[in-house]
Amino acid sequence: MTEALISLKNVTKIYDGKAVIGGVSLDIFRGEILCVLGESGGGKTTLLNVLAGLISPDGGKIIYAGGAAPKVSYAFQEASLLPNLTALKNMTFAGGKKTACETLLARAELSDKAGKRPFALSGGEKQRVAFCRAFAAPFELLLADEPFSALDIALRERMIALFADLLRERGGTEGAKTAVFVTHSVKEALSLADRVAVLRSGKLVKMFAARGQDKEKLRAELIAALTEE
Repeated sequence: MTEALISLKNVTKIYDGKAVIGGVSLDIFRGEILCVLGESGGGKTTLLNVLAGLISPDGGKIIYAGGAAPKVSYAFQEASLLPNLTALKNMTFAGGKKTACETLLARAELSDKAGKRPFALSGGEKQRVAFCRAFAAPFELLLADEPFSALDIALRERMIALFADLLRERGGTEGAKTAVFVTHSVKEALSLADRVAVLRSGKLVKMFAARGQDKEKLRAELIAALTEE
């Protein structure tokens, strides 16, 4: 990981006179999984929305490798499925091929939900369909906003493993894929991340390398970064 796919330079976003993101500078490297860890209301979703181009920063600048924004797919915390389409058609509408989408649903333990519309799905099932839809779409950068928050612990762990597997597989066939995964769970961050950025009150307070590190030591350091004054 040597090339920055996206570089944020002192990026700020203000709502109602308050800096929800305050002067964040961050390099996101091609091919990495970057977990953004923080408590609710700390600016994590706003940061993802800036990266997605859904909102514009009020200060600072964003620099893209090659000068053009990467193709983005987004797994929202709220599933935001199209209500008149089945689970499978939500995915093919996003650009996925039918057979590949069916395989994705099977791997997400949703084979029997392919023909169901969102009103017939539970909250956790809708989240998993949205997760599959994000992987069905073409992308260079995958953004994920607490995509498994509605799942029970055992299922969440399986989906986290699937997330990493799918990202690696897509990278192997299509070239390096980059992901920014927002979570408030230290366990999720430790499971997935190449690096962990701790965001608190809209500010990037610490950055940690995660691969190859002592997990218990890193866990303690992450908890301290989340809570220290």
